[in-house]
Amino acid sequence: MSGGYFPVFIAFMASSVTSFALYGATGRMGHCLVRAMHDSTDYRLALAVASATSPLVGTDAGLSAAMPAPAGVLLQSDPSTGLGSVDVAVDFSLAGAVESHVAACVNAGIPLLVGTTGLDAKTLEALDEASLRIPVLVAANTSLGVNLIAQLIEKASQALPKDYDIEVFEAHHRYKVDAPSGTALHLGAAAARGRGEPFGAVEADRSGARRAGSIGFSVLRAGDIVGEHSVYFAGPGERIEITHRAHDRMTFAYGALRAAGWLAGQSPGRYRMSDVLGLG
Repeated sequence: MSGGYFPVFIAFMASSVTSFALYGATGRMGHCLVRAMHDSTDYRLALAVASATSPLVGTDAGLSAAMPAPAGVLLQSDPSTGLGSVDVAVDFSLAGAVESHVAACVNAGIPLLVGTTGLDAKTLEALDEASLRIPVLVAANTSLGVNLIAQLIEKASQALPKDYDIEVFEAHHRYKVDAPSGTALHLGAAAARGRGEPFGAVEADRSGARRAGSIGFSVLRAGDIVGEHSVYFAGPGERIEITHRAHDRMTFAYGALRAAGWLAGQSPGRYRMSDVLGLG
């Protein structure tokens, strides 16, 4: 091999690695993403951001994630410093912090995947506006399996009579704050789309007889449950169940990396996990 080819080959290989900024690097999902990128040859952690009040700011992101070796990236509190040098940003921080991260990504021209749930109307509006300038993907759940069953739920809801009751059940660990979960609402919205109906407020009053054809939600918070979602279609003499169970939080991390890597190559716009899967 002549001397001229080797540097070109190295440059090609380097450009194939997607570099990430990670918001919420000290949370449960943040730790999973740090570990997933450390184990990957396709994705590289370049920037790790934590809350300004975190005592871990200034320490290595890998050690924060209980990895056996440092990641070589120090936790910082500024959402903008160094952002212009990465390919894509992933946000699994707190809902109240997301809007500032959106602004930082727009200013730097960096694609943004948001996996944080419980976002308020103001933050959602900021994401819509950001999508005019950068690629934006908001995912209530980054598991590939969950996003596949959302498509199945929409198809089932479309095919079944509207007098079938639909119940969305979800279970998570005892520390999860929002209820129903963002994923449960995502699945309920898929069922409503299948019926050609708008998805309104969660059915909160469960007393008395059930309204025919309603979409209800049931919630369990207990122990260390990673995530379980079931959608029941109940009609005369039969019940159909579509279920997804996550056994390891790393499955969400792997899905997020795949989705963010895909997002890095897109033009400005608002995207969904179904786009990542090629399901439209």
